[in-house]
Amino acid sequence: MVRRKAEWPAEDELVLCTIKKVFAQGAFAALDEFEGKEGMIHISEVASGWIKNIRDFVKEGQKTVCKVLAVNPQKGHVDLSMRRVKDSQRRWKALQFKHEQRAEKLLELAAKKLRKSLDKAYDEVGFALQDRFGDLYSALEAVATKGKDALAGIDIDKKWIEAISEVASSTVEAQMVEVGGHVELSCPASNGVDVIKSALINARASTKTPDVDVDAYYVGSPRYRVRISAPSYKVAENTLQKFADIAIADVKKAGGKGELIRASKGG
Repeated sequence: MVRRKAEWPAEDELVLCTIKKVFAQGAFAALDEFEGKEGMIHISEVASGWIKNIRDFVKEGQKTVCKVLAVNPQKGHVDLSMRRVKDSQRRWKALQFKHEQRAEKLLELAAKKLRKSLDKAYDEVGFALQDRFGDLYSALEAVATKGKDALAGIDIDKKWIEAISEVASSTVEAQMVEVGGHVELSCPASNGVDVIKSALINARASTKTPDVDVDAYYVGSPRYRVRISAPSYKVAENTLQKFADIAIADVKKAGGKGELIRASKGG
């Protein structure tokens, strides 16, 4: 089982689940990444529209991806939704989980080189990599791309750096994830076109890095297409949001307005 440092999922997080029990008003699901934790999917969150028979949509033993609506650790309650997960998010989450399973095997391999257990590996380096990169696989991808420099500034033993670097460089192929959306910008000022152009240039300059590629182009007034390529879905999504926030803020300063519209599927 892939391990997480957090004991509970965060609100709005996507989680991989296994349906344990289905009843008339919903279903209970085990959270595959959070050992011993379960959540409830109310029938209104199973699918859009009227549901005559819930078992037409969900069955015991089914693997699914859910969005976390609310978490109450004190009561042990997690509210989940199936219908609020887009197809692109479902595919991404399933792929991410497979990557994390592979990354855990590689972490275990690195641990064996140091004659340590997987438990020790998580305590001494695994959770630290999750904190820095969001997940283990993204950490190994970064090391595969940049080498040991990717681990600079992380408080881990040099022996771990050597072992992780050796495993990553020989078994992990760096990949890029792409997400897209539209930013709608309008400005009534006499120089509105220049304001928008400047806002887009500033947003791109502020978000583009050696690891993240940002592209924005005109689609049709007032819409501008934005594409982000990054080492992980999380980084790409965060960059898209940051790009939009910067561009919209600049346009608002000149009396205009803006809105981010995320792509409904894939990029």
